[in-house]
Amino acid sequence: MASISQRRVVVTGLGAISNLGHDVATTWAGLLEGRSGIGPITAFEQDDQWTARIAGEVKEWDPATKLDRAEMKKTDRFAQFGLWAAIEAMENSGLNWEEGDSYSRGVVIGSGVGGIQTIEHFSGVLREKGPRRLSPFTVPKLMVNAAAGNASIRFNLQGVNSAPATACATGGHAIAEAYMFIAMNQADFILAGGAEGAVSPVCVSSFSAMKALSTRNDAPTHASRPFDRDRDGFVLSEGAAVLAVEELEHAKARGANILAEIVGFGITGDAGHIAAPDAQGTGAKAAMTAAIRHANLNLSDVDYINAHGTSTPLGDAAEVLAVKSLFGEHAYSLAMSSTKSCTGHTLGAAGGIESIAVIKAINESVMPPTINLENPDEGFDLNFVANTPQERKISIALNNSFGFGGHNVSLAIAKFDG
Repeated sequence: MASISQRRVVVTGLGAISNLGHDVATTWAGLLEGRSGIGPITAFEQDDQWTARIAGEVKEWDPATKLDRAEMKKTDRFAQFGLWAAIEAMENSGLNWEEGDSYSRGVVIGSGVGGIQTIEHFSGVLREKGPRRLSPFTVPKLMVNAAAGNASIRFNLQGVNSAPATACATGGHAIAEAYMFIAMNQADFILAGGAEGAVSPVCVSSFSAMKALSTRNDAPTHASRPFDRDRDGFVLSEGAAVLAVEELEHAKARGANILAEIVGFGITGDAGHIAAPDAQGTGAKAAMTAAIRHANLNLSDVDYINAHGTSTPLGDAAEVLAVKSLFGEHAYSLAMSSTKSCTGHTLGAAGGIESIAVIKAINESVMPPTINLENPDEGFDLNFVANTPQERKISIALNNSFGFGGHNVSLAIAKFDG
């Protein structure tokens, strides 16, 4: 049987909503400004029993400006975020989705938690009012695949339709999955990314019980501090990001604006603790190694890494060890920053938001900073782009995403060279 030659995969559109802004432009501007989107929780009431009382909420947002009444009635907050970002990505791509082969187009939008706000709400309805008072939209709203399904319906994407759910690695896995489908001739165009709306009582209290969240409640904008000696956990945030991922010749044929090329990925599993990373970062190192090998790159080709960098003591240490172990002396030539210092941790949306940051960094030759990095931890002696952006020509960058369950994914993204 003849083998199928692998096709090149590019990015032709970007869409985002975050605590820094309701689109890509304002989110990116916030990252370059080093602005924190973290503040006191307003989504629900808290008292002194709550150890973590800060989050990265999307504020002053009206979904009705882009979503119709029927979409809003049938969707949880996370799926509304996903649809919002998908709409911007589709518009940005310039694709006329009403024409052409709808079966050659698809969607891969995942979520780490899914419709948790719907679950919490209707659990209360069930307890207080009984089973007959539940909405028929309960299941369609809480499904972790709801963002993907609704985006497929919105844009008549009748081909690939998938929704990864790999915790904090979800967005990265979604983009890698889209790459695979396009490279192997299963699709020409895919909306890919992640969405999360998990700033809820159950999520905040559950992560707090794990002692995973920062308790720097008196200084929320300084709470997310990756690689800093005084980091004390991540800050839970919400949002979504979607990339329009496309086969190169298909993009060229319609005159699309090509923003970057996805040249490889690596996916591994720690096969260790369900929530803690491998302390030596071996799984993270293996994922980066696989991405570089898949892209046929040398270690010295990598200019920039957008780190997973959540601001947890164990996670940051493992990632730094992985980078130093893999790159050796070149680790001191490349740069690595964590944009979660500004956004906090958007869980399943993080890989998408950070891929957008990588693509913008490549195109504008500037790396977003790691803010709040005042005292690097012992042995953290790399260039973390501390506190202010740095100008640099970037040809190749990695985007790392690691999740509970031992999920590791590293994407290799390149400046498009034609």
